[in-house]
Formats: sequence, C-alpha cells, structure tokens
Amino acid sequence: MRRCFLDRGIRKWAYAISIVTICPLFLAATTQGTPAAFSAPARSWAVDCANNEVFVIQHPDSYLRYRLHIVDEKGDQVRDQIETPEGTVARLIQRDGRALTPEEDSAERDRLNSLITSPSTFARHIRREQDNKKMGVELIKMMPDAMIWSYAPGQPQLPNQPSGEPALIVLNFTANPKWSPPNFESEPLTGLEGRVWIDPRTRRMVHLEGDLFHAVNIGWGLVAHIYPGGTVTLQQTNAGGQRWIVNHIVEQLTLRALMVKNIKERLVFDAADFQSVPPMSYQQAIKILLDKPRPSH
Repeated sequence: MRRCFLDRGIRKWAYAISIVTICPLFLAATTQGTPAAFSAPARSWAVDCANNEVFVIQHPDSYLRYRLHIVDEKGDQVRDQIETPEGTVARLIQRDGRALTPEEDSAERDRLNSLITSPSTFARHIRREQDNKKMGVELIKMMPDAMIWSYAPGQPQLPNQPSGEPALIVLNFTANPKWSPPNFESEPLTGLEGRVWIDPRTRRMVHLEGDLFHAVNIGWGLVAHIYPGGTVTLQQTNAGGQRWIVNHIVEQLTLRALMVKNIKERLVFDAADFQSVPPMSYQQAIKILLDKPRPSH
C-alpha cells in the first residue's frame, strides 16, 4: 500500500513539478536583461506558456538515448534508456555503484526479452510513465492560477554561471492563497514556494529551488500529511537542438502516509550522455539495448 501511494501520489507529483515549474518561464525573458524584459505581467507569461509547455512534456518527434542514475527507496541504480513513440525502455546496468553480476545481467536480459514478445506486458509496464505525463499536462494548466510569480529583487545569479554569458532572469514563485486544488495530486502546490533561474536567450529554466513552507494534507490528511521543510532542487539542460530536459533533481520530503507512520522520502536523479535517436518501435529499442555487452564497471 505504501509503494502504491508513493508511485501514484508523491513521486508522480515530484516528477510533474520538475516539468510544470518550467512553463511560466518561456516568455519571461523577451530581451537580454534590459528593463523591457520586466514589463509583461507574470500571469500573462504563465497563461501563454501553459499552452506551449505541453509539447515539452510530450516532446513530439524528439527521442533521446541517455544514462539515468537514480537513488531512491529502491537503492542506487543506473539505467541505459531509449525513448520511443510508444514509451521509454531501459536496461539496468549498475546497482549500488557496481556493474551487474552475470546472473543479474541475465535476469535483466530475460525481463527485456519478455517485453519484446508481449506488447500487453509492455503497455502495463509503461502506464506509469503515461500517467506522469498526463498529470504534468494537467498541472501545467493549473499553474497560472496556482502560483504567484514575481521578479527576484536584485536578480541574484548562480555561482557557476559561465563568464561572458548574459545574465539569467530570476523569478520568485509562491502558492496563490486564493487557489483551491481540484484533486489530490495538486494539493502539494498549495505549500510550495521558491526561485527559478532562466536563460534569456533560449527562454528555458536553468535551475530551480523549491521549499514546502507549510504542512500539506492530501485527502484531508487521510491519504498523507506532508511536513514542512521538504525541498526540491532541479536543473535543466539542452540535450541538443530544441530539446531541453531535466537532468538533475534532488528531492527530500517527510510525510505520514495513510495515517500509519512517518516516511522520509529522498530522490536523487541525474541524466547524462544524451544522444538523439530516430523514432523506432519499443522492440527495436530493446534490441539496441541488448546488443551492448554487459558493462564491467
């Protein structure tokens, strides 16, 4: 029951937040830091961007292969991933900082081969990814009203900003007290505030820091109670051409699930080594993953 809640609730929310906090930012930097860049009302940017950000989540006609490193309640895992029009396929290549043993690699190969011969099994396997994207789209449509956006005083820059690059546009965001969440998944938005840094040339988010500044009850506290003090940090990068992707997330939450016990939830997510790939069937993608010999380190 705990795992079901985390997958369908907090984890899906964290995934979606990593996407939807980008949306009000695309139109925020219409110039390179000049006063004209700060003339448009923040909500107008959010409305326009909410209509466009759907394409970033669904990334039509753009597919990547990359390495994904996740540390969560499952442990420390590294996967080789390929996006396809039917969904993402992944091969586990490292666990807890080491390469898979021959026995573990054989089991992983068996799992992937079984997906090739069973499209119905793959459809069930990929349903969570599809649910996450659906939630992301729904939350994007809520963002113009759910948040209040403003320019950060002094426009503080990131310490690792490359020299010679134009100054980033910096926005603060906080929950709109007049907004009421329409469902369980959107309730954590009522306790979120933070700051985002935007590349003015590409109108993309570079860095985000968010905090849960007050406790949030999901389902009147019967489903979960999220304690204040939770944090999320994320970064986004250009993966090539017009494709941008979240490449780093650190999320920490403390919650009480189903009125039973407190749970400390920590997620570290890093994506790297992006390569553009042509559209292919998920079976073709699996065969490409299986063609690679078992990594020895």
